[in-house]
Amino acid sequence: MSSEVKLITIGNSKGLRIPKALLLKYGLKEEIILEEREEGLLIHAKDANKMSWQETYKATADEQEDWSDWQDLEATDEF
Repeated sequence: MSSEVKLITIGNSKGLRIPKALLLKYGLKEEIILEEREEGLLIHAKDANKMSWQETYKATADEQEDWSDWQDLEATDEF
């Protein structure tokens, strides 16, 4: 399916109106992802469950790992 829409002026930028049916169909809400691809632009919903690289790093850094058994390993132990 393709639709022809006009770009509208929003301040110094341009925007487009996405029909409600498409907003509902693709779960587009307050924030979307706009990807620049070789063949054009791709608009898709932001995955609320997916963490950014920065969020992933912070979550990993905050975890407290238990390394207490590290000293019990011998150099000959295999995995």
